[in-house]
Amino acid sequence: MQSLVGPRLSVMMFLQFFIWGAWYVTGPSYLGKIGFTGADFGWMYSVGPIAGIISPFFVGMIADRFFAAERVLGVMHLLGGAIMLAASTMMGGTESASPTIINAMFFGHMLCFFPTLALTNTLALRNMTDAEKQFPLIRVFGTIGWIAAGLILGTLGWGDSINMFYMTGVAAILMGVYSFSLPHTPPAQSDSSITVRELLGLDALVLLKRKSFLIFMVSSFLICIPLAFYYQMAARAVEQSGIADTATKMTFGQMSEIIFMVLMPLFFKRLGVKWMLLVGMGAWVLRYALFAVGAPDQIVWMMILGIVLHGICYDFFFVTGQIYTDRVAPEKIRGQAQGMLVLFTLGLGMLIGAQVAGRVEVANTPQETLDLQAEAKEIGSEIATLKEQAKESGGEPSAAVQTQIDDLTEQQNSKSLAALRLIDWGNIWTIPAGGAFVIMILFGLLFKDDSDQPEAEITEGEVAEAAAGEETA
Repeated sequence: MQSLVGPRLSVMMFLQFFIWGAWYVTGPSYLGKIGFTGADFGWMYSVGPIAGIISPFFVGMIADRFFAAERVLGVMHLLGGAIMLAASTMMGGTESASPTIINAMFFGHMLCFFPTLALTNTLALRNMTDAEKQFPLIRVFGTIGWIAAGLILGTLGWGDSINMFYMTGVAAILMGVYSFSLPHTPPAQSDSSITVRELLGLDALVLLKRKSFLIFMVSSFLICIPLAFYYQMAARAVEQSGIADTATKMTFGQMSEIIFMVLMPLFFKRLGVKWMLLVGMGAWVLRYALFAVGAPDQIVWMMILGIVLHGICYDFFFVTGQIYTDRVAPEKIRGQAQGMLVLFTLGLGMLIGAQVAGRVEVANTPQETLDLQAEAKEIGSEIATLKEQAKESGGEPSAAVQTQIDDLTEQQNSKSLAALRLIDWGNIWTIPAGGAFVIMILFGLLFKDDSDQPEAEITEGEVAEAAAGEETA
């Protein structure tokens, strides 16, 4: 089985990101129909980062110290899948659950999912002999998984349907079962006595003593604030631009990820850590600028190019950041270090970004949009009632009822589209474009890649010294 480690890790990455891609970007296309507003979407995209703040240190420490990483991964996905299926059931029926209740269920799911982002990285990196060459080629299957989810949504017409959430739950349970077959990855720390510092994952904080790593971590945190705008609003901005089959079109970004992921070893050797990160930041600035100009005037090519740039944005910044973190962290705290990276980026950065994006959306949403959204929700309830009545009668809707449902669906879609087009997209996208530009300039001026210099490495002794200092204090 040792010779099959690469393929097994590739399947792991495929399923990991299939789960995320099945609902995270396209979710608002359905939830907007059952009453979610800009403020509700702000909280929808905040619960994941909150989970990211709470869980990665703890779970990363468990994988480092107590249990094999693949077992923790399996348990977390089984729980997360069950919660998403429960949330999906709550969304159905003629009277949908309140956004607050649905977001609470999303929080439970993300509380289980977010730690697995660090766990899959840890598990993959510990089973590689050359991370710089092997990790991008295995991680690319995560991108393929995200694409597959989007293509399935588009092919089956589930891009604005509750079925996307059912698909997410089933995929998570499948991943949970599969995780127990992954290469055994025992904890790195098995002999030393446990400390409160380890329980809280604080050993990884010693990495912040290094100036370059501190600048990298702060920049990663800040750049994820504008990043939240993309996940939270890009699909709806694309939809209102008149681009059909949004779920499929949004996968173009992940398709470009594949190309750049495969080419990453070449770029990494030629550019190094600093320029890889800078190119990723620059792509973010360009993408938001394209959206700021293209969305208000519905310029299709600008919107599509903005989506395609996601490949450079993600690969050059996040994947490079994961490799850089693995370089500078001592073996015993690599799980905690990856967890800390998730905390600062997908946790703190995305949490603040989601709240900022929600407030920016509310400020740029006119009352006419809210009125149209309310009308669309009422039409949706009428459609659900007709379907429920047909089900209670023991059969499919009659031809006359189905015609009525089709007409109502067309009206609902028309009102939803009109509501989106009234939002001031130019003002919305100018904010993340300007923010990302400032962060990129500051990072370029302050960061110095010293990961290859022996004197810049964090030693095992420094970890022990920091822990001893904490106990003395």
